[in-house]
Parts: sequence; C-alpha cells; structure tokens
Amino acid sequence: MLEVQKLHHGYGNGTIALDEVTFEVAEGELVAIVGPSGCGKSTLLKVIAGLMPHTSGVVRLRDQEVRDVPPGLAMVFQDYGRSLYPWMRVAANIELPLRYQPVSGVDRKKRVTEGLQAVGLPNAANMYPWQLSGGMQQRVAIARALAYRPSLLLMDEPFASVDAQTRAELEDLLIGVRTRFEITIIVVTHDIDEAVYLSDRVVVLSKAPSRVLADVPVCLPRERDQIATKALEPFVTLRSRIAKLIRGLPST
Repeated sequence: MLEVQKLHHGYGNGTIALDEVTFEVAEGELVAIVGPSGCGKSTLLKVIAGLMPHTSGVVRLRDQEVRDVPPGLAMVFQDYGRSLYPWMRVAANIELPLRYQPVSGVDRKKRVTEGLQAVGLPNAANMYPWQLSGGMQQRVAIARALAYRPSLLLMDEPFASVDAQTRAELEDLLIGVRTRFEITIIVVTHDIDEAVYLSDRVVVLSKAPSRVLADVPVCLPRERDQIATKALEPFVTLRSRIAKLIRGLPST
C-alpha cells in the first residue's frame, strides 16, 4: 500500500534528518516506527503525509507518488489540545473534515455517531473539548480520523501526553479500531513496549541522519492483552532486541 524508497530530507542549515530511508507497508498492517529521540521520526511521518517536501527519494501511496496531502489519509497528532477547536462541540469537531468532502449531512451525522461509539464516547457529542479529560480529547481526535474513513491512518506519538492507565486503554482502543475498520496504520512512538504491543512490524531507525536499522516482524497472536501479551517470552525478547538496536548495542 505504501512504499518509501531511498527517502532523504535535509534542512536549509545543512542538517540531514533522513538518509536513504526505505520500507514498505502492506494493506491492513499496523506498523510502528521507533528510534532515538531526535532521529527524525516525526519528520518522516510528515513527509509521508505530504505535509513536508523531501529532498530526494520517493513516497508512493497505492502506486501514486505523494507530492501533497493525498486523499484517503488521516493523521492524529500527539498534541490533542491543539488539534481540536475548543469553541466547537465534539460533534462539530469530528464533522469538520467531512464538510469538505462529497458527504451528505445525513451521512456526516451518521459517521459522527459511529466514530464516537467506536472510541467509547457515545454521549459526548454535545460537549466541548475543554470539558473532557486528555484521554477523552484524544479519543475525539481518533473519532474524527475514523469519520473520514481513511485508507491510511498516521499517528505521531498519539498517547505520549496521557497517564499510563489511559495510555493502556487507548492502545487497546486502537487495536479494536484497526480490526473493526480494517485500516492501515503507522504509529510513531518512543515507547518500545507500545510499539511491540500494537504492531505487526516495528521499523527501527538509527540516530540522525536516520536510516532503517531493522524491520522487525512481531510474531505475537493478533489478540493482545495488556498483562498476558506482555508476559509472553516472544514479547520480552522483541522488546530487548529493539531496545538494544536503538541504543547501539549488539543485538541477536
């Protein structure tokens, strides 16, 4: 579904963020991208989304080269507080992107309702974002992305700003949403446990200028559980391997 080939991105001051980054994402996969702090993970996601031009290389979404924000793509950011309009009710925030699509008013309302149900907030439509907790606001941001019916969902450290319990709940929510809506998801995260728990594969980046150090398959049962899955020997082994790669230590 997505091809990233020899992607290079440099800034005007001579700093190189991405250097020959290459990987692919298949239809329906959930792929996590991890790497050292400042290695260019968020830059990579912005380039894939068409929000930032790249210096060289190619990004293709369903065989079409990405030069601008492509149709069928949605993005959820870490800073949920800035991604929602505080003066608009939750339903209006979710509906907003649909107003620029050929979607009828009846269908827009249906999608808002379905999105809120999918993220466990069926009664929040008439509330304002500032009346919700941080975790609930991020659920609204996810509901807005789902209402758009994306074929590819990009998430930039989406759970980094919430407490540990809420983070676990949102991770399980994402797994459920992925199954229900059958969408392809790329998650950038600095949390190795989260990367292994959520994904089918983990792409490990080096320190800047970033290259792909490893593309690690996650051979765990599709059904995940916060306690049982993280106690499995393969989970512990994968977490250790990825941590060593990020830290530049020998890894088997």
